[in-house]
Amino acid sequence: MKKLTTNKKGFTLVELLVVIAIIGLLSTIAIVALNSAREKARDAKRVADVKQIQTALELLFNDTQAYPAEAVDGTPDPLGISGSTDTLSETNGFADTAAGEVYMGSVPRDPSETGAASACTGASTATCDYAYEQLTATTYNIEAYLEGTVGNLGASSGSLICATQDGIANGACP
Repeated sequence: MKKLTTNKKGFTLVELLVVIAIIGLLSTIAIVALNSAREKARDAKRVADVKQIQTALELLFNDTQAYPAEAVDGTPDPLGISGSTDTLSETNGFADTAAGEVYMGSVPRDPSETGAASACTGASTATCDYAYEQLTATTYNIEAYLEGTVGNLGASSGSLICATQDGIANGACP
């Protein structure tokens, strides 16, 4: 009697399913890690933007002895909005029009915001445009929202930070 031998080539269905499951698991882990890295990068940019705005404000203040006023007194201006007509826009920057000095050519906008202006307020619980408010000629607030933490700023679940002429602190501006 002759034995029939079959020559198996290829993979079984179970082997293919195991490989597909492993690839899917690794892809999920990579995507989660990438999103976390993007969040941290956006937050680092937000803090750097606020510090850059503070520097420009201080340079302007040193020359004029006053911080710029908002477009509408008492209403925080969203910063970096294209087409805005006040001195805090993406295109106008911080300028002393009387002296012809430009302290910041273009004001940065929150990296997550691309639509209509949405200035941060004390009640903000999601990303929003940086908000500037002149409190007096010698004091101001800039409010921004962090998705996580940068150094000792922010919280793991997202929170507001408040920048003033004295520095940056956690929490909504008073």
